[in-house]
Amino acid sequence: MAKAKSRITTTDLETKAAIASGKVYDQHPYRPRAVAAEYRAADDVLAIKLATGVELLMPRKLLQGLENADPQKVANVEIDDFGEGLHWEALDVDHYVPSLVEGVFGNRRWMSELGKIGGRSRSDAKTRAARKNGRKGGRPRKHAAA
Repeated sequence: MAKAKSRITTTDLETKAAIASGKVYDQHPYRPRAVAAEYRAADDVLAIKLATGVELLMPRKLLQGLENADPQKVANVEIDDFGEGLHWEALDVDHYVPSLVEGVFGNRRWMSELGKIGGRSRSDAKTRAARKNGRKGGRPRKHAAA
């Protein structure tokens, strides 16, 4: 039995409505949109300038796919046509600008690993807090469900 071919058609009215919607979205003044991006080797950071004038600096080692990359390849960052994405052709790495603004530097597994690293970190404040908690009896014991 031959498969039936289906065809999706879009009317001129639907096309015009989609274009108008895109123009309104593109004019939103506070949408995170990159207008410039560069790798600053001296500080080992990626600098992203947004259309709003805000500049974000992110340590390269936090960004999935760039953490162990050759700095010369990291320097070859491209901004997509709409300013929503950053692309590294030689590394086959892409990052979505709105996610970077929200502090999402990679996929779920990558972010989980970053969290584990942060949890293992030691500081004077963390040591003091642990000692204070210990004087209170430490962590509450987990009780088995009956």
